[in-house]
Order: sequence, then C-alpha cells, then structure tokens
Amino acid sequence: MDATGSIATSTSQAIQPASAPRPWFAAYPPTVPPTIDEAHIGTLVDLFRDGVAAYADRPAVESFGTRMTYRELEQAASRVTSWLQGRGIGKGHRVAIMLPNVMAYPAILYGVLNAGATVVNVNPLYTPRELIQQIHDSGARFLFVLENFAATVDAASGDLALDQVVLVTPGDLLGLKGTVINLVSRHIKKAVKPFRIPGALPFSQVLSEGAREAPRHVEVRPDDVAFLQYTGGTTGVAKGATLLHRNLAANVMQCAAWMVPYFGKRPDHVMVTALPLYHVFGLTACALLMLKIGGCQLLITNPRDIAGFVKTLKKRPFTLMSGVNTLYNALAHAPGIEKVDFSNLVFAISGGMATQAAVAKTWQRVSGTPIIEGYGLSETSPVVCVNRLDIKEFSGTIGYPVPSTDVVIRSLDNLDVPTGERGELCVKGPQVMAGYWEKPDETAKVTTPDGYFRTGDVAVMLPDGQVKIVDRIKDMILISGFNVYPNEVEDVLALHPGVLEAAVVGAPDDEAGEVVVAYVVRKDPNLTAEDLRQFCRSNLTGYKVPRRIEFRESLPKSNVGKVLRRVLKQDMADRA
Repeated sequence: MDATGSIATSTSQAIQPASAPRPWFAAYPPTVPPTIDEAHIGTLVDLFRDGVAAYADRPAVESFGTRMTYRELEQAASRVTSWLQGRGIGKGHRVAIMLPNVMAYPAILYGVLNAGATVVNVNPLYTPRELIQQIHDSGARFLFVLENFAATVDAASGDLALDQVVLVTPGDLLGLKGTVINLVSRHIKKAVKPFRIPGALPFSQVLSEGAREAPRHVEVRPDDVAFLQYTGGTTGVAKGATLLHRNLAANVMQCAAWMVPYFGKRPDHVMVTALPLYHVFGLTACALLMLKIGGCQLLITNPRDIAGFVKTLKKRPFTLMSGVNTLYNALAHAPGIEKVDFSNLVFAISGGMATQAAVAKTWQRVSGTPIIEGYGLSETSPVVCVNRLDIKEFSGTIGYPVPSTDVVIRSLDNLDVPTGERGELCVKGPQVMAGYWEKPDETAKVTTPDGYFRTGDVAVMLPDGQVKIVDRIKDMILISGFNVYPNEVEDVLALHPGVLEAAVVGAPDDEAGEVVVAYVVRKDPNLTAEDLRQFCRSNLTGYKVPRRIEFRESLPKSNVGKVLRRVLKQDMADRA
C-alpha cells in the first residue's frame, strides 16, 4: 500500500509464490480436510438422486405449513422433466425460472436439471427491460413465472423469443391448502388477480401432462452447463456466469467438508430459507447443501414481510439459518422476535454483503448465536471463504478459504502483496466458473495469467490465513489522495444507537476530488446530522467523516437485501 493508502502497483518486498503452502491450513478445525476429492466430483443430478435415495421419507421442503418429502419432490420433478422432454427440451437448451421461494421452485429446478437443460435464474422483480436483456443474452426458450409477475412478462412479450411460458401460482403443489392460499391471495387480500398471457400454460397442466409417462434417462456430465447465473449488474450490464455441474457440485462438497463436522447430519435439520433460491447464495447454501445432508428447507416466500416472517419462525422449530446483513438487522429489531425459540439454532450464516459489527452484536444478543460470516460470488458458485463455526462471537473477517480453494491478495500489476497489505482478492478452485456466457473478452478481464479469478474486492490477509474484506474497488472514495472505504464509515454509523441502517458513497468535490456522503435510516426520530458527525469524529479521522448526511425512510436494496450504492450515486447525479 502506498503513502496515500491506495492499492500498491508494485512492491520491493519478497513475493510469496502462488505454489507456497498456505497459512490457513494450520487454522482449520481438525475434522476438516485441506482438500476435497476432486477426482470424484459428480453432477447436481447425482446429488439429487443420491439425496432422494438416502432421505426419501424426510421432509425436503416446507411452505405455508405444508411439507413435501424427498420422494414427493422427486415425483414432481420427474413430471417436469417428462413434460420438458415432450416439448423437445434437453441438453444444450436453456430454461428460465422467474420465481420467489414457492413450493414449485425446487420441483422445476430439479426437473430442468434432470432433463439435461441449463437453468437461467431470473429475479422476479426485474423490469421488462431487464427481463428482455437476460432472455436475449441467455437464449432461454421456456420461462416458468409466478403469476404475480406475469404482467412483466406480458409487457416484454413483444421482444421475447420464447417458445413457451408457464404460469405458476403460490399454491401449486400445496394441495387443498394451496387452493385456499390462491383464493386468499387473489380475492381477499387482492394481492394479485389471475393474469393470463396468450399461449401460456398453467403449471398444473405441466404436472398432469408430465405424469403420463416416465422421463427418459439423460446422461448429464460434470462439464455440462448447469446454470447461467447472472450477476447483479452493480458495475454495468448483468453478465451470465457459466456454472458447470462440477462447479456447484464441488462447492457443495467444500461446504459440507467445512460445516457438516460441526452440525452433523441430524434428521431434524431445518434451514430457514429466506434468501431467494434464484440467488446463488440461497441456491447453494440452502437448496443444494440440504440435499447433501437430508435437511428440510423452510421456504420464506416474502422475507420483506418481517411481521409474517417472525410469525413463521414462532411456529416452526429450526436449526440452521442463512441471511444477509440487512435481513438479520430487520429481524433483530422486529416486534415479537423475543418470542421466537432460538434454542435449536446451530448456526446462522451471513454473506452476500458485508456484515456490520453492530448488527452481529444485536443478533447474538437476540438469538444467542453468533453470525458466521462467509464470502462468495456468483462466479464462484458462490462460497470461497467461511469463518470457523465454533467461534464464540462475530469475527469481522470472512474467515478461511474452504478446502481445495487457493486465494491470493494481488497488487494492480498482479503481484502477491505481503501479509497484512491491501490488494485485490483473487481466487482459484474447482468452484470457479467456466467464464461469462458468450463473453470471452469479459472473462479475460477477470482472469489472471496464472488462472486466478479477480473478484474486484479489496482485501487483507491476516497472518493465520483469515481474509478481511475492505471494500469493492469501484466503491472506494478518493479524498485528496487518500482512500476511504465506505464499509468502514458505514460500520461506524451503524454503531450509533439512533441509526437503523446507513449507506455511504462518494460525491464529486472541486477541492478534494470527492467527499463522503451518508444516507441514513433513523431508529431515533430525534437524531440529527450534527449528532452523527460528532459521533463519527470520535471514531474516524477527519477526512472520513461524512460531509453530507441525508435521512431517508429506506435504502434501495437488491433482491437479497444488499444496499445498492450505485442507485444512491445515480440519484445524487440526477439531482445535481
């Protein structure tokens, strides 16, 4: 790091070669191996079939109080596979799924994979423009969409080259209760009215037609494309990370090697699945990992309904939980959370965005369990690093690289920086994507000459091999030659008892180049900007203190609750 605090472009110190032993192995729990058996990485179809065979009568999925066993899930998935094959869908084809966490999602997911086709996960909150871009880029032929979001598909239909649209309802695969749920949703709550798209089929017809004959066997190989997982587009137009079966299967093996020795393969494991399954974190940490251990996913269809979320947690014992910083923060402050029984909770994992120390502290006080922070990206299937699961309190790091994963901290000219210095986090391992879909130039930009994936995150490696994320390279704020990392300022703001949420961005300034601007959601309505500035002055050097503070009712967030700094910056630019 140079005198201004920026990432160094060169160093005169000795560089540790990439082949050198890595310090994190010494910090591994004794039950965790340094590598997985990469010679025997299978496919997600293998994972599904093995899970069904081993745990046939266990509950696999639960939604709105209704449970589906692994055997029943396999039967529903087989019907989807058979129907797709009857429509000519097989290897080399892409099928888009535009669903929140409803019971039909896992059946469609595994139905598509068993047919040998590729899943294209689509955010249901997309606008018509975003949907058109993703369908065009992926070349998806079929689309499964919840009827709540069918209006978006209809608005985009003139520009979508789809062979078939299938409309799914919230109550599909829920039996009689599903009929009631659909009735309540459509008529009593008036949340959505039945939406008809010309030529679209109801999912119930897919299931009935698919039941007429058994699906044909398809030889799916580890190098076949399982998912086109589109990035959030926070730095530009979303790109499809090409994830092979072996990428995701390897990451499930890595996660299991790290976690299962701690929490075991108990028959009563229930994973609270509030993260959307169309997001890679929820996909791997919830759906695929539960297949591996025979756990049940407790699907939370609308995690933004915090009151309803808390009501569900009161009713259903659970052992595992995954979420992001904003979700844990919202739950920890929700009325009635003190009545939730956390006594069975083994661990709560956080990823997707930086977890703030203040949120972790509040969550541990409420639940009695520390947040285990991990790190990953769509391009890495996603898990790269995770904290040890036996920590007693939040660590503030993303932990250690999982087995068979190598990470290095690099300077801008691709040299390993000494331990403790800032640089770009670069990753190599069997979970790293094959590349961006049909974008070789973009793939080359994020690949080092020696085969590491460049994450775009500024990080520091501690002496024992733990990794600490500083911030996104493109989010750094440059003030008179000094780098300011938004995460650091946000962490300080979150420590103030009057702050519920905060986001920090840089704004152009004629004198300093940029200044710090903070957007704050108040917990205390009497909190003033000067109160916050004084608090920051006690915890930050002068140039890091927000020059401007704007109070808001809420902050813009992505589908998984990640605060979108780019939206705040664009709003600032529009007003300027």
